[in-house]
Amino acid sequence: MGEAVELEVAGRTVRLSNPGKIFFPEHGYTKLDLARYYIAVGPGILRALRDRPTTLQRYPDGLNGEWFYQKRAPKNMPDWIPRAHITFPSGRSADEMCPTEEAAVLWAAQYGTLTFHPWPVRRDDVDSPDELRIDLDPQPGTDFDDAVRAAHELRAVLDEFGGLRGWPKTSGGRGLHVFVPIEPRWTFTQVRRAAIAVGRELERRMPEQVTIKWWKEERGERIFVDYNQTARDRTIASAYSVRPRPHAPVSAPLSWDEVGVAHPQDFDITTMPARFAELGDVHADMDVHRFSLDALLELASKDERDHGLGDLPYPPEYPKMPGEPKRVQPSRAKKAAPPEDEPRETPPEPTAP
Repeated sequence: MGEAVELEVAGRTVRLSNPGKIFFPEHGYTKLDLARYYIAVGPGILRALRDRPTTLQRYPDGLNGEWFYQKRAPKNMPDWIPRAHITFPSGRSADEMCPTEEAAVLWAAQYGTLTFHPWPVRRDDVDSPDELRIDLDPQPGTDFDDAVRAAHELRAVLDEFGGLRGWPKTSGGRGLHVFVPIEPRWTFTQVRRAAIAVGRELERRMPEQVTIKWWKEERGERIFVDYNQTARDRTIASAYSVRPRPHAPVSAPLSWDEVGVAHPQDFDITTMPARFAELGDVHADMDVHRFSLDALLELASKDERDHGLGDLPYPPEYPKMPGEPKRVQPSRAKKAAPPEDEPRETPPEPTAP
């Protein structure tokens, strides 16, 4: 695997052990290839991670080895990498790393980190998201092209409700993500409510192509707007993150002109450095914008007031939330209920003392 090497990025030196270890066997990409990739896109991924509590998706022995999510900052993390104290839905808490230098990304790559999962908050206010993240997730029978069509309609929805602007990127798989920078003055619950409103409006406009149904059995061959990706402790892979697939794809920031032209297969650890050298970070201006969710939250109120559309189910590991419907998939709920033509059991009359 070779002797350790020292790599320098933005004025800081990071030691990389076992640089020849194979991380992507299909193409022979090594740990050193991964590290050099993150150096090449350093300013871009740092923009996506800066000051954000970040979960590390680690593959210490490469793609074919065991892997895990590391939420708590490792004990051996250098003092120059800040931490933020965050609270999970369970009530437990942890200190997570918050990159402020490109070298922090390289340090994480040394320990086998392929994908970085940042929270939509900054370390100075970990309870107020500053991004609305929309995840367009293709279901079986659909593909990236279907997600592209949904993304263009999503762009129109965002503009109509508050003049919002989204920044699109590939997921690194078949889907698309659209991030909207927002003012950090709403809670996770409110931001999730805004995401539900977006999903419902998109579903109304494209009922045969888009769904916001939580239960897989109800989604059909449509693009799922995964509103629960905005719940506390749910994260989305950052821009420029490497994804754990054989060809080492990356989550690629796009301009809107590229949505429908570019394809996820275009972007991996060998092609993205050249693109970044030519174009730089095409999402570099995200942080100079901050939008309001007022119009989307008003749409959510209108949906509830006029159509009886309230909250939707949370993921199963979350505590029961106020106003949340039952977390029972429809097919099971039907089996549990007696048929309409059968009399329901009536409780016995109370007897006199």
